Amino acid sequence: MRPYRVAVPTRVRDLTDPDWWRTAAVYQVYPRSFADGNGDGIGDLTGLIDRVPYLAGLGIDAVWLSPFYPSALADGGYDVDDYTDVDPRIGTLEQFDELVAALHARGVRVVVDIVPNHSGSGHRWFQEALAAGAGSPERARYIFRDGLGEHGEQPPSDWVSHFGGSAWTRVPDGQWYLHLFAREQPDFDWGNPEVREEFHRILRFWADRGVDGFRVDVAHGLTKDLREPFASYPRISRDVLKDDGTDVLFDRDEVHEVFRGWRTVLNEYDPPRAAVAEAWAAPSRLPLYARPDELGQTFEFDLVLEPWDAVAFRRSIENSLERARAAGASSTWVLSNHDLVRHASRFGLPAGTDLTAWLMSHGTEPAEDRALGLARARAAALLLLALPGSAYVYQGEELGLFEVADLPFDALEDPIWERNGHTDKGRDGARVPLPWTPDGPSHGFGAGGAHLPQPGWFAEHAVSVEDADPASTLNLYRRALALRAELPAGDGARFADRPDAVEVVRDGGWRCITAFGAPTVLPEGEVLVSSAPVGDDRVLPADATAWLRDPA
Repeated sequence: MRPYRVAVPTRVRDLTDPDWWRTAAVYQVYPRSFADGNGDGIGDLTGLIDRVPYLAGLGIDAVWLSPFYPSALADGGYDVDDYTDVDPRIGTLEQFDELVAALHARGVRVVVDIVPNHSGSGHRWFQEALAAGAGSPERARYIFRDGLGEHGEQPPSDWVSHFGGSAWTRVPDGQWYLHLFAREQPDFDWGNPEVREEFHRILRFWADRGVDGFRVDVAHGLTKDLREPFASYPRISRDVLKDDGTDVLFDRDEVHEVFRGWRTVLNEYDPPRAAVAEAWAAPSRLPLYARPDELGQTFEFDLVLEPWDAVAFRRSIENSLERARAAGASSTWVLSNHDLVRHASRFGLPAGTDLTAWLMSHGTEPAEDRALGLARARAAALLLLALPGSAYVYQGEELGLFEVADLPFDALEDPIWERNGHTDKGRDGARVPLPWTPDGPSHGFGAGGAHLPQPGWFAEHAVSVEDADPASTLNLYRRALALRAELPAGDGARFADRPDAVEVVRDGGWRCITAFGAPTVLPEGEVLVSSAPVGDDRVLPADATAWLRDPA
């Protein structure tokens, strides 16, 4: 018997609708940490297929799969060795097809991660480049250069990796190759037409297998200024990123030619395949990626960076909605993902807490207030699900999971830990395998262990425990996602003036009110769902959200 309720979707979805992505609720699955079907400690497609009823029962519109491709796991699967296959530890192409069919049968679409900035060092092309030598067509697919210094012993530039250290690694024949991430992730040269055509082939390969959309990793990083001598770029940070399309490494104007080519491919299908950009760029530049002749959408990360404050949230939401309108797109909301400290923990930490220091010094830095963090996380989820546009839910946030901040150092898998000289624990705390049951091997994740250790408190947040509790975070998400299907499809929304609260008014008499700093009295109307109890006095507690329908 399954350790969780098998629910069914509350509505029938039209899989031929070309605009589904505009209002979709998308659930992100990190495959290696979702469910383990064969008991080897790594999540796989067998485990995922078994839990399709759970996913469909949430009321989501699509599942986004983080990389499941063959990989050496130097960066959690984002070092791809073959873009058109499945890692044998995760499954087979036949099982992938089975998963797509099972989700489609329940009206749930499939989005897959595409990693175009770099491949894995085990990719056939990179191995050919190493063997072919300097000046070869094989090396021209990547960014190889001679070094500086009398004998080429110095890197070609001062560019640094996102994960720490130089962004250049030397190969035995003396040349250096660029990797803006781990050394096992060599960057492609997107000025090479062969690279562009290869990714067109990859997009068609997955679209032909029924994939409905693509999440584009590091969409802002593909094209670079490779004129020599290279310009100096000794620090990667948003505050040094140019906002005019001429930055040396990121968000260059040339990248939009790439994505116009992608849109041509995606529009070959009926309905056209969707795409969303992971683009960390200046806010004024984000609408470029979301234009109809490019990817169509880009993630809105502003709320990830905002404090828990009504003024900050309202300003950020209004700006995001305006950017989407400018692009003819819809906003794409997110609170957590595989790269971020889970928002239930972020919201429970004292204002101004440095997250890296907190992870490194857990136990000496101030601990998160979990009751407060969970209350705010629930409130924020209802707020985002009420907004016009699409919303992304990261696996485990529907359970109210906190960051696993006290992972032992010897268990860490994220390359950030090694590349930064053991000064940053990295992102593993958000990637710990999910708890499905309160006990048993790996809390029901699989018959064996889990590739990252699970804390004892996971038992309180297991799917089977929350499934049985009507007031749980899991059942809050289910109620909200079911109601969300009734919201008007347009992007119309206005904000009512409320101190210490954000009130969003949608067409059809819908209201969403989030109380931040203090309780607030709700107006007349039926309370449809709330993240905290609302009494007969109609007072919404602080750090809570309620949805209402006006009496008329």
